[in-house]
Amino acid sequence: MTGTNATPVTVVGLGSMGAALAEAYVRAGHPTTVWNRTAAKAAPLVGLGARHTEDVAVAVAASPLVITCLTTFDDTRSALRPAAAALRGRALVTLNSGSPAGARETAAWAAELGARFLAGAVKNVPAAVGAPETLLYYSGDRAVFEEHEAALRVLGGDTVHLGEESDLAALYEMAVGAMLLPALAGFFQGAAAIQARGLKASTMVRFAGKWLDMIKSLLPVYAKEIDSGDYTDAASSVNLFMAAEGHDADLAEEANVDTSWLTPVHDLVRRAAAAGHGEHSIAALTEVFKVPGGDGPAQR
Repeated sequence: MTGTNATPVTVVGLGSMGAALAEAYVRAGHPTTVWNRTAAKAAPLVGLGARHTEDVAVAVAASPLVITCLTTFDDTRSALRPAAAALRGRALVTLNSGSPAGARETAAWAAELGARFLAGAVKNVPAAVGAPETLLYYSGDRAVFEEHEAALRVLGGDTVHLGEESDLAALYEMAVGAMLLPALAGFFQGAAAIQARGLKASTMVRFAGKWLDMIKSLLPVYAKEIDSGDYTDAASSVNLFMAAEGHDADLAEEANVDTSWLTPVHDLVRRAAAAGHGEHSIAALTEVFKVPGGDGPAQR
C-alpha cells in the first residue's frame, strides 16, 4: 500500500520511538501528520515529507488512523484531551507503557469519545521499526486491527492481534518486559566482575549471547511445565539453584562486586524449596509468585 492508496496516519508523540514510527510511515508512502509538545522535534520528519501541526486537534482530524507514542496511558489521555471531539469515528492506537488497568481506563475513555481503540506495544528498539522480524502486538477492537492491518504492518513484519480484550497487550507487555531488567542486571554484574580482573566487558558479549540463546531454548519446556502444573521432570532443580547461592557470595568477595540485588531472588528459591519443590524443576518458582486469595483476574 503506497502512494495515493496509502492510509493517512497521524503520529502523536515524537520521542525516539515515535519519530521512528512516523519515519516508517513517511518512507512507506503514507500521508503522515505529526504532533509533539516540543514542535522542534518534528523538523527532521518534515524534511522527509511529513506534515506538522502545532494543534493536536488538527493533527487528529487529519487521519482516520491515529497512533500515539507517549510514555504512559495518563500522558496519552492528557495529550489528546484537546482533540477529544476530533477522535470520534477514528481508530486510536496507543503504543505506550502502562498497566492493564491503564489500558482498560483508556479504552473506556476512548469509547466515550466515540473512538475505536487498540492498545499495542513495540517489542524492539526504535532502529528496528519497520523490519520484517520486529514484533508488535495489539489488543482491542479486532475490526480496527483488520481494517488497518496493512498500515500497522509497516511498523514491523511480526504483527499480532492478541484478542478483543483491551488490556491484553499491556498484560503481555508487562509479563514479557519483567524479564528485561533482571537479565540486564545480571550482565552488568558480570561486566563489573570481568573488569575487576582488568578485562573488557566486550569480551563476554559472545558468551552472554550464547547463554541467552540457551535460556530461550528452555522457555517452551518451562512453559509446558507451568501450564501442566507438573514440575517433577527436573533437568535443573530448585535445590540445584539453592546450592549455587554461595557462589554469588564468593564472587562478591573476590571481585569486590555488590551482588545484594540477588538476595530477593535467592529468597524466592528458598521459599520454593520450603514449599516442597526442592527436587522439582526451577520452573516451580512460578508457584511462589502466586499470591493466595483475592478475587482472581480483574473483570474486563
